[in-house]
Amino acid sequence: MISAGIHAYIIPSEDAHQSEYPSDYDLRRKYISGLSGSYGLAVVTRDQAAVWTDGRYFLQAEGELDCNWILMKMGESGVPSSTEWMISVLASTTNAKVGAYPFLINSGNWISYDTALSKESITMTPTSEDLVGKIWTTGRPQEPNSPINALPMKFAGRSWQDKIGDMHKAMEEKEVDAMIVTGLDETAWLLNLRAADIAYNPFFLSYIIVEKQGNATTLYIKNAATKLTQNQTDTETTEKLYQHLNTGTDGDCAGRTGLCVTVLEYDPVAVQEKVRTVANSDATQMVMVSFSCNHALSSVIPEAKRLRENTPVAIAKAKKNEVERNGMRNSHKRDAVALITFMAELEKKVKSNVYMTEVSAALDLKTERMKGLYNRGLSFNSISAVGSNGAIIHYSPSNLTNKQITTSEMYLLDSGGQYLDGTTDVTRTFHFGTPSKYEKECYTRVLMGQVDLARFKFAKTKFGPYGREIDAIARRPLWEVGLQYRHGTGHGIGMFLSVHEGPGRISLSHAPFESDSPLDDGQFFSDEPGYYEDEQFGIRLENIFMVKEVETTYKFPNTTFLGFETVTLVPYESNLINYDLLSQSQVDWINDYHKRIMDTIGEELRVNKPEAYNWVAARTRPITRTVSSSTVTYPSFALLSTILISLFVWV
Repeated sequence: MISAGIHAYIIPSEDAHQSEYPSDYDLRRKYISGLSGSYGLAVVTRDQAAVWTDGRYFLQAEGELDCNWILMKMGESGVPSSTEWMISVLASTTNAKVGAYPFLINSGNWISYDTALSKESITMTPTSEDLVGKIWTTGRPQEPNSPINALPMKFAGRSWQDKIGDMHKAMEEKEVDAMIVTGLDETAWLLNLRAADIAYNPFFLSYIIVEKQGNATTLYIKNAATKLTQNQTDTETTEKLYQHLNTGTDGDCAGRTGLCVTVLEYDPVAVQEKVRTVANSDATQMVMVSFSCNHALSSVIPEAKRLRENTPVAIAKAKKNEVERNGMRNSHKRDAVALITFMAELEKKVKSNVYMTEVSAALDLKTERMKGLYNRGLSFNSISAVGSNGAIIHYSPSNLTNKQITTSEMYLLDSGGQYLDGTTDVTRTFHFGTPSKYEKECYTRVLMGQVDLARFKFAKTKFGPYGREIDAIARRPLWEVGLQYRHGTGHGIGMFLSVHEGPGRISLSHAPFESDSPLDDGQFFSDEPGYYEDEQFGIRLENIFMVKEVETTYKFPNTTFLGFETVTLVPYESNLINYDLLSQSQVDWINDYHKRIMDTIGEELRVNKPEAYNWVAARTRPITRTVSSSTVTYPSFALLSTILISLFVWV
């Protein structure tokens, strides 16, 4: 920092592509601070250091940060923002400068920092190199460099050539001449390509520049010369990369007919210079970049020519085509079979006093999941959490924290799989013994919130709705008794892409993002309210549902109504439900949902996995109105009438 002439240095969680989950090579914030959660921002001054993170990681940060670090709990009363803190600690520094590596900070954040700091005579300064990388010289993982495979049409549903054509039309509508694609999920989706550069995410380090002039598309990837011609590594792929992209074996489009992708070596500086050249060309009137485009690329585009928006890639990717929709449905069926098979065996072992732990359970579930057709691994590191560990929202089991699964504590399991035809993410909370009345109430109120959101119907308008506008529906049953959770209710989810997909979201846990987009037909989101009691237990229930047009009793003129189709097919923990709290409409929804589970996967389980079938059958029996959580049912209306008449006559 002294050599760079700066007094504070910003270290984000993201890589040059603003990935939520970067490769191990890019975990700079984790390396410098020790906080391993996916979200956080570190700021180091010459004599202090602070980390900001959100409610998912408060407990985790308290355990992982040492006393060199100040933990800033975002959203809590009295906690300054990173900008406010920097202004405060640098107040007495003459000509103070705050540095950051511009490839690692998105352009919007850079502008926000610069605007706020300059008002206090503090200069936002780009560094010529990544300062963490400069000191991270021992034990740093290798840069990712995995093979790239084409995703066949039977999974993608639309060719990359058609997608590029769609992009050209969208660019025409926006009156832009070039588009810079920096998000790794966007490049993977646009060209129907998948790899494994980042754990749990089938991505590859890349940039794409799409130009209307000459229908030119340029892809930048690592080790391009080798990857273009190497044999495919996925059994479902039949094309080499150069064949799939209709380019030469050297990545040159000379002499090719039809749409072709020029492939060049991944070199951030070379990409920056290409963007500068395109942007400053007399033939270019406007260049589109996403909200998450890094400052290094965005800043070389003249402001008058720069359009910052969600790219049409991001919007189209979120709205799945029919093949993708069916793939998501099918992958969730297979995933449910795996999870139910695992849970039936786990519960039997736990009740038989077989020693099972968070870690061993997660490994067993991974083994079961990977038996499934088209499975390509997990979609994230499973959250397998017993008792107090469940209160850590994004807990990751390890040998240091590993707890035994017993009949005396709750067990929270949040897990998912990657399949060639879909990405899954499902959370269930269990209790294999006798839960307390309070635990049952908390679980039931979380369940009520999830069901209420899944049942919700809403009018689609020119102005929304946005996900944050319906988030409170899932929180209402908890809010009624003064309970809350510190995370969003729903995130988007990709099709064999990221388990957390933008630009839409269902969240009141933070201020609106400039990239937020309204809910629309064909988008998939999680529905995952929860409740967490520090040092005691955690409860979360998560389904994935798809936004779709729905029928309504009445037809308001020129109005489309949307609702949700739940694609997750895993029953609830009947042992934790206080049925007295449920409304009849909630009971009806749960009964319909459980019936659909049995109708969809029951026969497969009955034939191939009888123990799992018995397990799921016991949890999908129809709920009747009850006086308690026991099986005693209310008497019928006719019987009640007879009793009352008899009493009246007797009196």
